[in-house]
Amino acid sequence: MLPIGPVAAIDCGTNSTRLIIADWMGRPLERLMRITRLGEGVDATGTLSPDAIERCLAVLRDYRSDMDRYGVVRGRLVATSAVRDASNGDEFLAAAGAATQFEPELLSGADEGRLSMAGAVAELDEADGPFLVLDIGGGSTELVVGSGPTDWELAEVSLQVGCVRITERFLRSDPPTAAQLAEGETMVNELLDQVIADQPHFLDARRLVGLAGTVTTLVSLNQGLDEYDRAKIHHAVLTAAEADAWYRTLSGEVREARLDRAGMVLGREDVIVGGALILSTVMRRFGFEECLVSESDILDGMVAGLLVRE
Repeated sequence: MLPIGPVAAIDCGTNSTRLIIADWMGRPLERLMRITRLGEGVDATGTLSPDAIERCLAVLRDYRSDMDRYGVVRGRLVATSAVRDASNGDEFLAAAGAATQFEPELLSGADEGRLSMAGAVAELDEADGPFLVLDIGGGSTELVVGSGPTDWELAEVSLQVGCVRITERFLRSDPPTAAQLAEGETMVNELLDQVIADQPHFLDARRLVGLAGTVTTLVSLNQGLDEYDRAKIHHAVLTAAEADAWYRTLSGEVREARLDRAGMVLGREDVIVGGALILSTVMRRFGFEECLVSESDILDGMVAGLLVRE
């Protein structure tokens, strides 16, 4: 049977912690995002720091209050790349479950990719596919190819590179040097070459759909938005030339200059170059002239699953 009240989905990502609350028809009632940088330092240390854990738990406790206010009757809490990579991930999951009163789940990269696909293409015509869904996270990047989540030929891969990971590993100066950027580009290209060698049908995708904070922030910058406006971002198109131009521009600025730009999200100014590097490299490697930006993503896929009749 369907839930008799609102449902909620929470994604504890490497860079941000997000919540969606939807009614029993799947219509969003609330979307919230907080930069928590849960994965700070995980690439180097292999552990979640106490400060990062507490930042995330504080937000989760706030989200529990929001869910109580809406009368949420059912929910799902997931964690992704940073927790997968951390030796103390189980400790965090237990605390996150206690804070939200949901059973926590650690998603595999494949599960993350499938949920992203389910959310990203829900409003698109399957005839326009196959789609390549690109979900640039903080610690990992998911690539999923197919005409939709039920496509029996759907394939997904999770790359161990994201905007936080690539920034901490390569882009150590502010602004990054040309040599640091080249190192990052080489790493991403090598990973993409391996994907194509292993699964050539990734090249069959006809349309690129981009998800998550990097692409939405670049669109916001491109439009010069002083305030977040989902209606202007969802299904906006970012061309390869625009993505590359923003990558080159932002990589030549210090963090304070990026933050001063209309459209920049506080907390992303230090990792946006790494994310733009990934997007620009993917578009060049797969030959896409444009990227359709979707604000429907893993959270929307989770809500759809919560509302499936049992």
